[in-house]
Amino acid sequence: MTNPRVLQVLSCFAVLATISFGANAQQDVNVSGFLDVGVYRGFDGNKMLGTIQRSNIAFSGGEDLGGGLSATWKLSHRLDLDTGTEEGAGRKPFWHGESTIGLKGGLGHLRLGRALDVVYANDWAYDPWYNFNRIASPAWNLWHYNYATDRTGNRGSAEYGRLSRGVFYDSPSLRGVTLHLSGAFKDSAPAPGAGTDRNFGASLNYDSAAISLMAARSMNSSGDTVKFFGGKYTVGGLQLMGAYDVSVFKAAVDSEAKVATLGAVYGLGATALKVGVGHLDADGLKTAFVGLGADRHLSKRTTLYVSAGQNRPKAGNSSSAYGAGLSHSF
Repeated sequence: MTNPRVLQVLSCFAVLATISFGANAQQDVNVSGFLDVGVYRGFDGNKMLGTIQRSNIAFSGGEDLGGGLSATWKLSHRLDLDTGTEEGAGRKPFWHGESTIGLKGGLGHLRLGRALDVVYANDWAYDPWYNFNRIASPAWNLWHYNYATDRTGNRGSAEYGRLSRGVFYDSPSLRGVTLHLSGAFKDSAPAPGAGTDRNFGASLNYDSAAISLMAARSMNSSGDTVKFFGGKYTVGGLQLMGAYDVSVFKAAVDSEAKVATLGAVYGLGATALKVGVGHLDADGLKTAFVGLGADRHLSKRTTLYVSAGQNRPKAGNSSSAYGAGLSHSF
């Protein structure tokens, strides 16, 4: 039997071969990614070198089909840079980030495969760290894990963000207004007595130079739901943002988590100062969170940063985390 690791390596070579062929055929082919590693003290008190933000490498492209229509595709792999292993220790698929093919034209962009649902694909805009920092991000620490897009989507474990066997649609912008839809076909077995055996989400967004607004709702195949509302205002180098998230976990007795967050980012030349605060009420158990950070952009692609965060449960002891890291995008 062929070793799964060998198959993964062969698949990477197949992608590279496809890129080479695509270049000869004058197709639009891109290689991009984000690499991150840092030294930090986690909320559990352990000190280590590891991932503070998330690392990925992506291959994407398209082909002009004429008449304003184009074909698109994207393959994205997530990894832990400190060990060189795939993210999730084998629990997640190799192309965890995205694996889609689609069509794009005047009526919008339609994709099929695996990708972020409409809430997770858009809510990052209302967090100072783009829901991308395990230490300082209020989104990551308070609302990210309240709603699973699929309770068993990662080889039996929960997936927070992506849909497999999914359909994704992004409308063209009409005076700054866009509609986003996502759904999946039997992506997991429904919970006993609570399942719907289907997944559907919708997000209505407005974006201009100064204002960004979002209202979205998703339901997974187990009947869990999430409602999300976000807003951001930009003036000069200052961004002010806020979000409200309500997640319901369907069970014998439904569990509800409500999260409100506020954040700000202020740019000072090559430095960005960040602050975020939030409050979680999960079935009456309340937790406050404060995140602080600063990014120093050494170039358009390379950034040094420091991050700090503190969880403050109303019942229990507070915990803190802090660290510094280096990231590079390409």
